[in-house]
Amino acid sequence: MLNPIKKTITLPDGREITLETGKLAKQADGAVELRMGNTMLLATVVSAKEAGEGVDFMPLTVEYKEKFSSNGRFPGGFLKREGRASDYEILTARLVDRVLRPLFPDNYHADTIVQVTMYSADGVDLPDALAGLAASAALTVSDIPFQGPISEVRVARINGEFVINPTAEQLAKADLELMVGATYDNIMMVEGEMKEVSEQVLLDALKAAHDAIKAQCVAQEELAKALGVVKREYCHEVNDEDLRKDVREKCYDKAYAIARQGCADKHWRAESFGKICEDYIESLPEEEREEKAPLVKRYYHDVEKEAMRRCVLDEGVRLDGRKTTEIRPIWCEVDYLPGPHGSAVFTRGETQSLATVTLGTKLDEKIVDEVLDQSRERFLLHYNFPPFSTGEARAPRGTSRREIGHGNLAHRALKSMLPDDFPYVTRIVSDILESNGSSSMATVCAGTLALLDAGVQMKKPVAGIAMGLISDGSKWAVLSDILGDEDHLGDMDFKVTGTTEGITATQMDIKCDGLSYEILEKALMQARDGRLHILNIINETIPAPREDYRPHVPRIVTMTIPKELIGAVIGPGGKVIQGIQEESGATVSIDEIDSVGYIEVAAANKASIDKALSMIKAITAQPEEGEVYTGKVMTIQDFGAFVQFMPNRDGLLHISEISWDRLPDMEASGIKEGDEVTVKLIEIDKKTGKYRLSMRALQPKPEGYVERERAPRRQREDGERGPRHDRGERSPRRPREDRR
Repeated sequence: MLNPIKKTITLPDGREITLETGKLAKQADGAVELRMGNTMLLATVVSAKEAGEGVDFMPLTVEYKEKFSSNGRFPGGFLKREGRASDYEILTARLVDRVLRPLFPDNYHADTIVQVTMYSADGVDLPDALAGLAASAALTVSDIPFQGPISEVRVARINGEFVINPTAEQLAKADLELMVGATYDNIMMVEGEMKEVSEQVLLDALKAAHDAIKAQCVAQEELAKALGVVKREYCHEVNDEDLRKDVREKCYDKAYAIARQGCADKHWRAESFGKICEDYIESLPEEEREEKAPLVKRYYHDVEKEAMRRCVLDEGVRLDGRKTTEIRPIWCEVDYLPGPHGSAVFTRGETQSLATVTLGTKLDEKIVDEVLDQSRERFLLHYNFPPFSTGEARAPRGTSRREIGHGNLAHRALKSMLPDDFPYVTRIVSDILESNGSSSMATVCAGTLALLDAGVQMKKPVAGIAMGLISDGSKWAVLSDILGDEDHLGDMDFKVTGTTEGITATQMDIKCDGLSYEILEKALMQARDGRLHILNIINETIPAPREDYRPHVPRIVTMTIPKELIGAVIGPGGKVIQGIQEESGATVSIDEIDSVGYIEVAAANKASIDKALSMIKAITAQPEEGEVYTGKVMTIQDFGAFVQFMPNRDGLLHISEISWDRLPDMEASGIKEGDEVTVKLIEIDKKTGKYRLSMRALQPKPEGYVERERAPRRQREDGERGPRHDRGERSPRRPREDRR
């Protein structure tokens, strides 16, 4: 028997979100149906009863899937069914994962699958802002141990006001867009983009988002209370407290000594820290080593973490010897590769990005065909993280979710700084050749350098920096330009990108409780100082974009034509536009944008572009009275000739307009079909669109010539009907004998 329970959440603008459980997917550990307008998500969660053997981490998998049927569409491709996750689905799943993962108990190691599926949508209320709430609600109503609830909202600034979960139409007008995930007490995750906003505006946006999230957390707690949820008991770890104490006593001082040395070589540090653990294991009785080794490694990890953190908090010494605000040494170089349209190397400490820029035409646009997004992308950024960048002997196996996420952050950081109405489709590829701390921020810096090297007239250069945090509850330190180990062992990874004027993108993950706005403000201001330092180095490397593109960059010229002439340029079956490309050697693309024909002509040389443009202009030019044209005689009639004086434009050259002399017939004119003649357009009939041409208007008028007067037309009286042909009626046919 159904016994559904429903809770309603009201957003600040009055729109409602409903959470309902007890109807669908009842065999899952937790299942919640979320509705907002015509958007419906179903979130389910299932967790194994026992942990896998030897598993000492949280094996969480979050999946987000959109059904094409949700918007009444068929999937593309031959199979006509949903396939691998799109980039958008992967990015949405990552947003949810990053908030949920830190909130499972440290000793809970059972395989847990969270799946959020969109079953209905109309593109008004965006589902990615609702996925985190749905997933958290499913966990909250389940018996799975979870230190939530959490929720996620999108906050946008529109006309100076913050809007929670804006519609797609509203979002297009925003100058700030953030996805924020939080518990009732603490912000856990932030990701978004903005148009050079200040640090204070970002903080205000976070506060507005957190206020909205609190109400959503309360609703989930009420839902769980109504269900009488009791969390399961589990035992996924067997600990040896005596061993834990012994590892700390014998290893902590050694680990602290290495952390305090401040060596910049991460491989030396890794080997030195690792040797402490290996030596301890070797000190154990031989018969105990294999059994106790996994526990020793787990306990030693905690020792190493504590040593690093105490060294920072108590002495202000970081693993590589830097001060908390210090940026690692940077070197960069542009024009590194001769083949790409632009290239650069950016190296900061032991993190290195090799970036290339390729400039293409409209034909290189990425076609996006997703459930709620059918568009074209003109700016692409692809991030690659090969295993050799960290010294791993592992074969690469496709693009990882991490690579998609890091590339998306760099893409958002740079896209608003490309020139307005930039004619080129632009692709940046960042290959990470070394990694020890924030390769995504290195990608932003290398991408900026490569764009400038390619001659792209960026509005402003962009740089990025990753900030960290070490906190013990009473003391804390914000770290600039964090190492990989400081990210892994620290409490925060806060990436901030921007120009000299403001922030363009940010991403933050929190691993601790109680992150105050004081710490956030300190991190943002310290990040600003670091960003300006890096921008100075970028400016020293290449002070301004190159004045011109490289010789092998295609040149692009754009033009617009009236909408009704698009068909004339394309021609039947594309015959006309294909002919233009073949004859000129240029690439021509045409599209309708805002009821105007937008034409893009690209070629490697100016001559090809000029040839294509002249051919297009000949097709699209509008006839003007009084202009002189050279045309081709298409047909001869008794009363004159029809001349094609422009492409797809025929006009009547009446026999009386051929010469000042009166011609008895067309044969006397000497004009034949196929002849080229020069004519003047003397009249355009505004009602019929017909054209009257003249040759005699271009000839000297004979002296004493008198124009014959034409008999005036009789004006009809009101209500008088004219002849049959004036009334649109056919004249009666004469008897056949009369026609002989």
